[in-house]
Amino acid sequence: MNSSSSSFVALVNRLKFKHLALLVALDDMRNLHQAAEAINVAQPSASRMLGDIEEAFGFLLFERNSRGMQPTPLGSAALAYARHSLAELTRFAEGLEVKRKGGHGQLTVGAIMGAAPDLLAMAVADLKAERPLLNIRILGETSDQVLQLLNRREVDVALGRFTNALQHNDFDFEPLARETLMLVVRAVHPMATGAAPSAATLADLLGWPWVVQPLTTPARQLFEDELARAQLPSPANQVECASIFATLQLLQNSNAVAMLPETVVRDYLRAKLLIALPIEIGESLTGFGLLVRKQEPLSEPAQRFVTLLRKYSSGSA
Repeated sequence: MNSSSSSFVALVNRLKFKHLALLVALDDMRNLHQAAEAINVAQPSASRMLGDIEEAFGFLLFERNSRGMQPTPLGSAALAYARHSLAELTRFAEGLEVKRKGGHGQLTVGAIMGAAPDLLAMAVADLKAERPLLNIRILGETSDQVLQLLNRREVDVALGRFTNALQHNDFDFEPLARETLMLVVRAVHPMATGAAPSAATLADLLGWPWVVQPLTTPARQLFEDELARAQLPSPANQVECASIFATLQLLQNSNAVAMLPETVVRDYLRAKLLIALPIEIGESLTGFGLLVRKQEPLSEPAQRFVTLLRKYSSGSA
């Protein structure tokens, strides 16, 4: 091993948990003061830590300018390593703590809101029935969120769909189910009363407030495509919201319109809290499915969870 290789190994061995946590916090916040607060150290200490890390690497990880701290090209590579290592170390520590308390492992899942009421809920319920002490965490609500979580190794598996054409290079996708989308309003909305629902068109709805998903989500992109095909503008009065809970609350407390998965609004429709408008939309939305990182083996709990997802997806449950 030459001197440069041995010095790099020594460098990696010198990186401590706090060093990794600081680098990830700096990558997220691009501000030393905020990053120091995030990892609970004083700013002078964080500054010294960063100086020590950059001295050990032999190059700057960040450029300091009026916009904050921007990663250098080599810094971006180091930050990716720090994020990966911190996620692995955190997952190991959490799993070890669960075992110490008599538990049996951990599973973290990212899921879009349309998968939660059916596939996700049934698979998790079965898994918890089999393994009561398995620690399960569920994160995310939109495909862009869950893919980011998967890329950062903050979840073991994800339920969603690709959001850009290149993600197949990083993740494997297995289709599981289709997602029916509906345009919904509250039961006392003017569009839901009298003869209005049956005669409503997409153009009629654009004068009302809308709650829409972020532009990075496939459902929002499909909605904008539908408007483009109909030669209609995007709603001028809109709230962009990634939270399903917040969207449902906004719908019930205003005359807003939203496009949501049928699985999410099903109980609200039955309770007559929301009304579905008879306007077809979203027919071309691709189905969602299982997303995993390429060439990375799943833990045993994750493998069992995937088996249950496939069972319910096939309708054999």
